[in-house]
Amino acid sequence: MYSERFSNLPAHAWPRLRALLDAHEGGGVPIHMTIGEPKHAFPAWVTDEITKHAAGFNKYPPNEGSPELRSAISAWIARRYGVEMDPDTEVMALNGTREGLYNAVMALSPARKNGQRPAILMPNPFYQVYMIGALSGGAEPVMVPATAETGHLPDYASLPEEVLQRTTAAYLCSPANPQGVVASRDYWADLIALAEKYDFLIFADECYSEIYRDAPPIGALQVAKELGTDRNRVVTFHSLSKRSNLPGLRSGFVASGPETMREIKQLRNYAGAPLPLPLQQAAAAVWNDEKHVEENRALYQEKYAIADRIFGNVPGYESPEAGFFLWLPVEDDEAAALKLWRETGVRVLPGSYLSQNVAGENPGKNYIRVALVAPKDETTRGLEAIRDCLYSE
Repeated sequence: MYSERFSNLPAHAWPRLRALLDAHEGGGVPIHMTIGEPKHAFPAWVTDEITKHAAGFNKYPPNEGSPELRSAISAWIARRYGVEMDPDTEVMALNGTREGLYNAVMALSPARKNGQRPAILMPNPFYQVYMIGALSGGAEPVMVPATAETGHLPDYASLPEEVLQRTTAAYLCSPANPQGVVASRDYWADLIALAEKYDFLIFADECYSEIYRDAPPIGALQVAKELGTDRNRVVTFHSLSKRSNLPGLRSGFVASGPETMREIKQLRNYAGAPLPLPLQQAAAAVWNDEKHVEENRALYQEKYAIADRIFGNVPGYESPEAGFFLWLPVEDDEAAALKLWRETGVRVLPGSYLSQNVAGENPGKNYIRVALVAPKDETTRGLEAIRDCLYSE
């Protein structure tokens, strides 16, 4: 006998994609533009840092992160957002942000609110761990459309009073995956005001914050400071995966006020999986360096320009403000992905695989997600093949 919370889950995006495409022969040399796994080079000196501290593999790593790593993270937050965070009480290292985004519900969402089952708000489409975190914590995942009509960000204030009264937390990804939009200062301020009115937490997933076109995206903690909001209300998550092309290092962090962090740390004391010490030392060095981040960002900015050139005349095309995905309009996402694979060998992800049907509508049905992670030449070939296959008629 298994828990129905998990045994009855919808199929995950990647098995669904394989089931859709793998029975068919690709129409050319495969170009993989599905998963957001960075392909740019990470800093060459990272391996030297790991080797230098290799003796640390002989020790149990600190559960909350080494003092050096937490200090580096706090210093980065101060440089990036102008917010001073106490490395001992307001910052904790994570084994990748997915861990933190999942466990935040377990640590912070009560079993009941106002005598009812709690609700966890999330955009639709969404990073799939949001839904699983809510279900694991016994909460109802409430998926709010993030469509072109809403600026690709969820309008949480439009929810019924009954839902807001029992809301314990709201996830918000900015820059948004998959749409590439950035929450403005006013958007964050309105969300913070809503959270204060109905007494819920904000889980700010800001993992794409360092890949942007022009201006650096404003952060949730930054706006909370400007508003004088209790920082315990905002929980922010970051990682080195996208910023530094180090998804395999599994170095992320969570930061919030000391009361919120106390609850998060308490859970991690029992259920945490901290990074090995040599990897923590390398991560500290990476958080302290911005040169490689600037170089990485410049590569993505080149690919934004390529995408704009290739798709600029496509009706409904919206150039991303940040992140490394295109959210391209199509009539039918699965049909488009299958046609593209069979005729060109390019693999993309149907948008409905990142969304859920709500009231019979799936907001990703008319989109495909395209990752701009490959080198420039390969990315250009892939984008041109998409244009010629799907938009040239």
